[in-house]
Amino acid sequence: MNSMENTNNDYFERFAFGDSPEMADELLALVLCGKKTATVSVVLEGDQKPNVGDLSLVLDGRGNPACVIKTVHLETVKFCDLTWDMVKLEGEDETFEQWKAGNIRYWTRDADRRGYTFNDQTPITFERFEVVEVM
Repeated sequence: MNSMENTNNDYFERFAFGDSPEMADELLALVLCGKKTATVSVVLEGDQKPNVGDLSLVLDGRGNPACVIKTVHLETVKFCDLTWDMVKLEGEDETFEQWKAGNIRYWTRDADRRGYTFNDQTPITFERFEVVEVM
């Protein structure tokens, strides 16, 4: 875990959750109601990595600014080492098995699109965040 704090107002990234406008809006709604307080991602070699304290601008499915989140915790683990206690904070699924099946489908699509191989040993960045501003 990196404990460096972001001390400026630049956004680490501007992004929408998921890989479709519908998914972006669905996941954004979970963030805005407080049910989604974490996310997981594959950070490839050469990608910029977030730090604790980074601010990110979250977009809706049409690309409009919706809220600003602040990273409050980071850790990288293999996919096979993610736990239900971690991923249930994403607020998306009722069971660990449901979460795993959905994320395997998602990361398989992502791997095809970005050119990496996804498997149970793939490093996953687990990030907890808090909403600091709603637009």
